[in-house]
Amino acid sequence: MTTTPFDFYTEQIDILKKQLKNSKQKLFASSMLRLALFLIICYGVYFYFGDAKMVIGVLIVGIALFLFLISRHSNISFHKKILQKLITLNKKEINALQRNVLDFPEGNEFEEHAHYFSQDIDLFGKGSFYQYVNRTATQEGSKTLAEKLKSNTINNIKSKQEIIKELSEKANWRQNFTAYASISKTETSTAEVVGLLRKHSFFVPKVMRVLPIIFSLLSIAVFTIYFMDLIGEMQLLLWFLIGLGITGFYLKNINELSLHASKIQDVFQQYQHLLLQIELANFTSEGLQSLQKKIAVTSKKASQIAKVFSKQLDALDQRNNILFGIFANGFLLWDLYQSFNLEQWMKEYSKKAEDWFEVIAEMDAMNSLATFAFNHPEYTFPEITSEKMILEATNFVHPLLDPAKAVTNNFKIENQQFFIITGANMAGKSTFLRSVSLGIVMANVGLPVCATSFCYSPIKLITSMRTTDSLTDDESYFFSELKRLKFIVDAITTDNYFIILDEILKGTNSTDKAIGSRKFIEKLVSSHSTGIIATHDLSLCEVAEELSDVKNYYFDAEIIEDELFFDYTIKTGVAKNMNASFLLKKMKIVD
Repeated sequence: MTTTPFDFYTEQIDILKKQLKNSKQKLFASSMLRLALFLIICYGVYFYFGDAKMVIGVLIVGIALFLFLISRHSNISFHKKILQKLITLNKKEINALQRNVLDFPEGNEFEEHAHYFSQDIDLFGKGSFYQYVNRTATQEGSKTLAEKLKSNTINNIKSKQEIIKELSEKANWRQNFTAYASISKTETSTAEVVGLLRKHSFFVPKVMRVLPIIFSLLSIAVFTIYFMDLIGEMQLLLWFLIGLGITGFYLKNINELSLHASKIQDVFQQYQHLLLQIELANFTSEGLQSLQKKIAVTSKKASQIAKVFSKQLDALDQRNNILFGIFANGFLLWDLYQSFNLEQWMKEYSKKAEDWFEVIAEMDAMNSLATFAFNHPEYTFPEITSEKMILEATNFVHPLLDPAKAVTNNFKIENQQFFIITGANMAGKSTFLRSVSLGIVMANVGLPVCATSFCYSPIKLITSMRTTDSLTDDESYFFSELKRLKFIVDAITTDNYFIILDEILKGTNSTDKAIGSRKFIEKLVSSHSTGIIATHDLSLCEVAEELSDVKNYYFDAEIIEDELFFDYTIKTGVAKNMNASFLLKKMKIVD
């Protein structure tokens, strides 16, 4: 029996809650163990008080064990946070299955008013398709997802489908990736990290590979002879000041590096886990294997290299502990040693890190698309064809409509055909146009569409459905319309587009509109374009009598017992029933 998405998420929550309970018990036991060790150390110091060697021995052993327990406690705490994130993810997905996606980002920052189609089809914003599909957990993943939806490219669709299909089957892997990505929100973008790595001016001389080690060994020797009373405090202080002097010579550069390190530390702490998730996955599709190869490094695993850098960044950050920083630099040349290690890493792996960031953003975006596919097992992956037919769909509907209420349609349009769709207000024309538009976008991205079958010859999309005037640019509504139509005419001279228009030339009088619309349709047909136009102007339907590539379709409306009814089904022919006058009377706007 196939598990439904709802059953999967519900079962995951139950499993994760049990694991979380166990994790909390481990944390409590760990806390009690640390408390017990602290009391034992205190008792040991008290018991051996007066015996300096035994007290020092108790402190050294006790502190070492205490640090080990802190590290262990930190790991358990991190695992607990992951479990909590996973529970939250599954709860959100259950809400999403019920079409409650208001907790997800709207993507308003990605809107482009002059884009080929995004403004017309509610791609971004509240209740948008982006909000419905977005599950990204990184800034770069969100941007990559938006770019994919806006890209208007028709390349490698089958490869995209294979990636989405494979990831959709790896639900646990996807959720783990997202949980690790969202566990720590970084304020610094990867673009900023790349900029810092590229612009860094190297300053640590090669001698610092060994000098801090030699200096640290000599410091141990100095302390030894100090405790043997062979030298006094002044000599020890002199040695300490020599160390500070060497470090101080590079202090300005170290401070700048430390400032940059603090900005990028969280990024590498987060990304080492994401790289590990990608490395451990057993992918079979060529596209995902290609991403795995892109992060690979010959000598070591990328996750291990990122982890080393993260630890080095953390080590340099210890200088911000004033007491530690002063003594570590005076006796160990700590800052110079850590700066040298960081610069060596930058020289060797900075360029490769750019590949890591790119792959993680890609994987984060593809996870969103795969989750969409997983949540809609009844949807159909488009069948790609190169035949004359551009699009043929059965039981096709907009994915954001409530499936319990939505009316599906069958639809077929061939290359170089142009459909004129008429119908009364609210009959479903605009919704149908957006359904076709979004279906094309989804197909080009590699997503399954809301249909029982969807055969499709890849084509780019261009639309004109929502035009607005601009007070800022001192543009009238009509001039904005003309600019948009000019944009479409220019675009189709260089590439093949599926054109979707909704009630063009609304900003002029009815006579002018009828003449202009007819000429525009004739121009599109003469350029062998394919597309749909919705209109209230029935005279435009006469074009179909003269041009064989133009077909008339309509959405009907009926008035039955003084009530308005719609069936939202597309039919061949021209609309005969209109409802504006009826609605004006019905709502008592006019008599």
